[in-house]
Amino acid sequence: MLSLALPALVVLAAEPLYLLVDTAVIGNLGTVPLAGLAVGGGLLAWAAALLNFLAYGTTARAARRAGAGDRAGAVAEGVQATWLALGLGVGVLAAFQLLAGPLTRLLAGGGGAVAEAGEQWLRIASLGAPLLLVSLAGNGWLRGVQELRRPVRFVLAGSLASLVLCPLLVHTAGLGLPGSAVANVVGQGLTAALFVRALVREGADWRPRLRSVRAQLVLGRDLLLRAAVLQVAFLVAAGVAARAGAAELGAHQIALQLFFFLALVLDAYAIAAQTLVGHALGAGRVAEARLTAVRVARWGLLTGIGVGALLLALRGLLVPLFTGDPAVREQAELVWWFLAGFQPLAGVVFALDGVLMGAGDVGYLRTVTIGAAVVGFLPLSLLAGPLDLGLAGIWTGLTLFIALRLVGVLVRVAGNRWLTAPATVGA
Repeated sequence: MLSLALPALVVLAAEPLYLLVDTAVIGNLGTVPLAGLAVGGGLLAWAAALLNFLAYGTTARAARRAGAGDRAGAVAEGVQATWLALGLGVGVLAAFQLLAGPLTRLLAGGGGAVAEAGEQWLRIASLGAPLLLVSLAGNGWLRGVQELRRPVRFVLAGSLASLVLCPLLVHTAGLGLPGSAVANVVGQGLTAALFVRALVREGADWRPRLRSVRAQLVLGRDLLLRAAVLQVAFLVAAGVAARAGAAELGAHQIALQLFFFLALVLDAYAIAAQTLVGHALGAGRVAEARLTAVRVARWGLLTGIGVGALLLALRGLLVPLFTGDPAVREQAELVWWFLAGFQPLAGVVFALDGVLMGAGDVGYLRTVTIGAAVVGFLPLSLLAGPLDLGLAGIWTGLTLFIALRLVGVLVRVAGNRWLTAPATVGA
């Protein structure tokens, strides 16, 4: 499990780590560029997270095929997922080019400097949407065949390119916030090209097969709906933070990027569990799948405790790295307690999410996630404005969201129904 989790950790952490550096680089330009990045980056992240089934759904399907001894079928899943990613990516690009202005103004609470900065960033960064989705599909099939070292090289190459270009374009070349978007697109292009080359070297048949794409969409349907509700909840929270003030929005951006970064770090166990459970159930080894669930939950809990303790210990050092604005620092220190406090819960939740995805039990995951968002996250976020709860109200809602999901996945994994979930592998 650890041999799969460690490479997955590098892949998962590379992009959000770049975004953290990007946030720090832009944060030193001032509050308005940072808030603009929060608006534009939040919209692009929303689209990527919404379509993340291209990675997780492809992993589940490819792992089942690989577990049954059909590597060619697993690679074929990657080809069809790549075609699907290109089609969806072009659609996302077109939508953002048409609607960047209205969307950023809506999220920023009207016109003004923040909305203008967010629109400028989003119009450039959205050019990388098809490239980003192709990389998600590539990660999916390679995880499914238990090859996680190549994705490490591919993702690191793109992230390092962006990492070098970002400060050069933003500060040295004087492009400011648009320089960040350009660096993003260049890195995504390099990573996508490497994933496509990996498929070409497999000698796969590149003809689009509508039946296979349709089968992937059936599996992706529940993951898509789950992601849609989740991302709407995060967008609502960002909108409430934007209306509270630029300092609150800037602090929310810093804490949220850290949350996403740490979520993906903890998700390394989920990737390992998804691959191992898919292989085990594909080969009919039910006891092995259950043992994987127990082990991955234990590792998720212990890692979450360690991450939370580290966040608290380094709070005084980390917060100043992202902003020199005293008002933003004050708000960031407030939400830091929430961020550190729920890490142990999140470690178990994300790990067991991977178990259920590997088993194909995505319908249950959809229901639990939507229920937790509707009952916990959304109400407290919406009430934070009229009740003047500020970021404390928003992040209390996020904590409750994690806690409710924890109860749901623990109850499911303790039973047997997830072991007989549909394989969802089509021709």
